[in-house]
Amino acid sequence: MMTMAQDLLGLICGAMVGFSLGLVGGGGSVLAVPLMVYVVGVPSAHVAIGTSAVAVAVNAAFNLSAHARSGNVKWACALVFAVAGMAGAFVGTLGGKMLNGQKLLALFAILMLVIGALMLRSRSRVGTSGVHLNWSNFPAIAGLGLATGMLSGFFGIGGGFLIVPALMLATGMPILNAVSSSLVAVTAFGATTAASYAYSGLVAWQLAGVFVAGGIIGGLLGVHAARYLAPRRGLLNVVFAAIIICVGIYMLVHSLALS
Repeated sequence: MMTMAQDLLGLICGAMVGFSLGLVGGGGSVLAVPLMVYVVGVPSAHVAIGTSAVAVAVNAAFNLSAHARSGNVKWACALVFAVAGMAGAFVGTLGGKMLNGQKLLALFAILMLVIGALMLRSRSRVGTSGVHLNWSNFPAIAGLGLATGMLSGFFGIGGGFLIVPALMLATGMPILNAVSSSLVAVTAFGATTAASYAYSGLVAWQLAGVFVAGGIIGGLLGVHAARYLAPRRGLLNVVFAAIIICVGIYMLVHSLALS
C-alpha cells in the first residue's frame, strides 16, 4: 500500500513522464523507472520496471491520439516497426528479468549516453516529411524494429529514446514525425513488456494508476511543446539529446553507487 505522500509524488512524477512522452516520444520508462525507485520509493527495480511499462503504455496511447489529430504519424512505417518490435520485446523481457536490477539500470544508462551523443551530432538534420513505407526502406524498418524491441524488452522500457533515432535512420523522416510515429511502437512495446511483468507479479497497480493520471496532464503539455519546437531547426533534436544525456548520467551514478 502507498502512503498519501507517495501518491502525490507519483502524480507529479507521472506528469513529468507524460510531458516527456508528448514532447520527444520517449522518456517514459527511462524517467519512470528511476523516479519510482529514487523518488517514490519503490524498493524493487523489477517492480518499478513492470509498473512503469503499464503506465507508459497507457500514456503513450493517449499522446499518440493527440499527435495523430495533427497528422504527424506515419502509420504504415510505425505499424511495421511496432509489429517487428513486439516480437523482439517478448524475447528481450526473458533476458532482462534474469539480470540483477541495478546492473540492468547501469547498462541502460550507458546506452542512453551513446544515443544522446549521436543525436547531438545529427542535430542539424531536417529530414524528409514526405517519406512513406516502400520496398526499399521496409527491411531497415523491420530490422531496426526487431532490434529496438529486443533492447526495449531487455531493459524494461517503452523504447521511445531508441525508436525515434531508429525511425529517423530507417526512413529519413523529420524528428517531429519520428516522435509522433514512435508512440505507436512505444505503446506496443510497453504493453508487451507490461504483460510479461504482470504475469510474474511484478506490477504495483495503484502506483501505475497514479502515474497514468499525472501522465495525461503532462502529455497534453508535451504535445503542444513539441509542435512549438519542431519548426525551429535542430532545437527539438537538442532537447531530445539533452534530456536523455542528463537522465543517463543520473541513472549511471545512482546505479553504480548502489551496486
